[in-house]
Amino acid sequence: MGKTVIIGGVAAGAGCAARLRRLDEGAEIVLLERGPYISYANCGLPYYVGNVIQSKDALLVTKEETLRERFRVDVRTRNEVTSIDRKQKKILVTDLAANRAYEESYDKLVIATGSSPVRPRIPGIDSDRIFTLWTVPDAEKIRSMASDSQNKKAVVVGGGFIGLETAENLRKEGLQVSIVEALDQVMAPFDREMAMLLEENIRENGVELYLSDGVASFRTEDRTVFVRLSSGREISADFVILSIGVRPNSQLAVQAGLKCNERGGICVDEQLRTSDPDIYAAGDVIEVNDPVFGEKTMIPLAGPANRQARIVADNIAGGQERYRGTQGASVARVFDLTAASVGAGEKKLIRRGMVRGRDYEKVVISQNSHAGYYPGALPLIIKLLFSPDGKKIFGAQIVGGDGADKRIDTIGTVMQMGGGIAELKNLELAYAPPYSSAKDPVNMAAFAAENVIRKLVSFAEWDDPKPDSGEMILDVREEAERLAWAPKESVNIPLGQLRGRLEELDRKQHYIVLCAVGVRAYTAARILLQHGFDHIKVYPGGARLYRSFHPDGQTAGSGTDGEAKSSSVSAVKGNPGTGKPDGKTGQEDTEPDTKGMPGNTGKHIKHERIRINCSGLQCPGPIMEVYHAMEKMRDGDILEVTASDPGFAKDIISWCRRTGNMLLSNEKQGTDFVAVLCKGNNTGSAVPVPGSSVPASEDHVIMDTPQGKTIIVFDGDMDKVLAAFVIANGALAMGRPVTMFFTFWGLTALRKPTASGVRKSPVEAMFGKMLPKGTGKLKLSRMNMGGLGTAMMRRIMQDKNIDSLEDMMKKAMENGVKIIACSMSMDVMGIRKEELIDGVEIGGVGSYLGEAEESNVNLFI
Repeated sequence: MGKTVIIGGVAAGAGCAARLRRLDEGAEIVLLERGPYISYANCGLPYYVGNVIQSKDALLVTKEETLRERFRVDVRTRNEVTSIDRKQKKILVTDLAANRAYEESYDKLVIATGSSPVRPRIPGIDSDRIFTLWTVPDAEKIRSMASDSQNKKAVVVGGGFIGLETAENLRKEGLQVSIVEALDQVMAPFDREMAMLLEENIRENGVELYLSDGVASFRTEDRTVFVRLSSGREISADFVILSIGVRPNSQLAVQAGLKCNERGGICVDEQLRTSDPDIYAAGDVIEVNDPVFGEKTMIPLAGPANRQARIVADNIAGGQERYRGTQGASVARVFDLTAASVGAGEKKLIRRGMVRGRDYEKVVISQNSHAGYYPGALPLIIKLLFSPDGKKIFGAQIVGGDGADKRIDTIGTVMQMGGGIAELKNLELAYAPPYSSAKDPVNMAAFAAENVIRKLVSFAEWDDPKPDSGEMILDVREEAERLAWAPKESVNIPLGQLRGRLEELDRKQHYIVLCAVGVRAYTAARILLQHGFDHIKVYPGGARLYRSFHPDGQTAGSGTDGEAKSSSVSAVKGNPGTGKPDGKTGQEDTEPDTKGMPGNTGKHIKHERIRINCSGLQCPGPIMEVYHAMEKMRDGDILEVTASDPGFAKDIISWCRRTGNMLLSNEKQGTDFVAVLCKGNNTGSAVPVPGSSVPASEDHVIMDTPQGKTIIVFDGDMDKVLAAFVIANGALAMGRPVTMFFTFWGLTALRKPTASGVRKSPVEAMFGKMLPKGTGKLKLSRMNMGGLGTAMMRRIMQDKNIDSLEDMMKKAMENGVKIIACSMSMDVMGIRKEELIDGVEIGGVGSYLGEAEESNVNLFI
């Protein structure tokens, strides 16, 4: 059949060589790879860095010796092709090991050169402590850095698939990790609200996120890399991973005069031939068809590359195979979540000029990964985009637990076969409690879409209600659920009471109906629409999503004007729970030391320890079970709750604070969340954040009295600001949370020393010139002596090895002191946010008072 030369030996190149040999035993096949390895799993590199994949050999899918001996392929690693002579049908090759050049002829040529990571021209980027992760040698270097005990901090630049996977693995290796992303979200192909779910989980796993803030420069000093961001902020790290994106390795094709697109992708036909009929191309280096819209695009994924390699081999061997295109089906694990997508996202539809309602529709639903009553069920958030008539599916995105991958594959299969919502709805999918539900989440998404098509329901946007929209949240959850969390502005009528309380609602008002996950809200919307309410929408995904998307607009248990319009708690009595006690009775006698607890005299009183298992219960099931169990318990009884719903870890903290019960521990155990509560008239919880724990032994019950410290810094004198930070750092050393509220003249300590460049009115500009710019310009309140006293104070502090005010401020902020600048004082004094140092929050008196209520010391300086 002749001689085939393949340039590139990873996914597409090695796959093409093996397939071609199976088809033609007599073919001469030469495989040239400029690197030291062929056919390695670069998708597995982040997991090798994190020691999940322990052996480098495990990454080598097909070794060089195997391809040479088993498939009789002439494999040459460390051989780089430098040019293509199409007329002579020859290529020029450099043997990198022997440092010699030679020519190689071909009958058919395959370009499978893949792509390379983008390394932009940023000052300082050539440091030997700044890496990209693309090859096995790259992974070995980064793994060595991660395992070095001297290295504590890493910065990952780029929040795409590889960046997030790398950040996760570095974090699991015990490093402090920061992710820097120039865009306003991670995972650029995902829509904003879906990315926000990932961002929330990333932060919960202890990773710092810097969004909308690209890298301006790098500076390396000794073993430390200082990453300067566009905003002016600076992050230090022991090493940096660049994961900004990739570009096709198409230089050979361009130099040979082959047709390429503007992004450098090699243009190919359906049989993957280039503009030269004797040259084929496959993998990341080519442009492909987008089957959703019939456009050309570039999607660098391993799955399509392998399929393309097979088609190229078939066609070289005389076949007529055609490549249909790439839908972009992809999946990644991001800490506790799986992120999967296929087809187009809503952002792409909008960029195409498409309008919701006219050109496309969407649904967002929350469903469990398998039957709710079977332990271990985890939520799946599914977003489905489709044509208004339902005949075409544009794309889907899923964020959640187990099963996200098979659901995105199912939707992608229907799309590839040309199916729409009707076909998705009618799919018969395998069901057993450990794997799915009788109504699979895919079917449920189609049911919701069908309701939209038939005008039975209208869904709100994820960021609704927007300011000044006039829309009101109608919360149809039970009051016990709202004790854990409720929207700041809402009307509450439980679904069971809605028909009897319709007259309490204004038929002209625009309502957005909210429940836990969206099912009750849909029922409520149908009731309202059939009783003359014309302006009704359902919030997609329910309170679970609303809470994630509105972190600054939530309080525990408040309603309109701070008062919830709701039924009494007794309205939920008699609702049978499904929590399952452990053991025969779910109870055991304990004798905790209850001295000092409300209602007790200090003697040992026999109390019960009750266990309930809420694994598999969908929100709000776990909270409702806690509520019912606590109703039957006495003060001092202990309740241990196991739940699989990730939201439970947050809900139980708020619920305990609102109901006056004590949270003794709250931790993740495997895939479950386990909380231990003590019933009693306490003011909050012993565990302030999810994941931390306090031993719940019988003689170790901790009262939750406020331990925080709040400091109002009113004055701008150096000695007074210094005293404030001495106290703040002292409180931090004792393990106490600290909030500092800077107002009026105290704001001058937070100003940047350089001009901000913001436009101001003449009066504001005059104020700006009169006020000190930062700590370096502050003076002593007494004995300043024209600045001499201030200079003497700084010199004495330096001689006695006392931290400077600037160092104290930096340490305080790095260690968690919350610094709030009074917004009203800023307005009065003409100080803008841009003039303040990084890390300062802007807030009003309410922000300070909220912190003060959680404190037992409040100072005014």
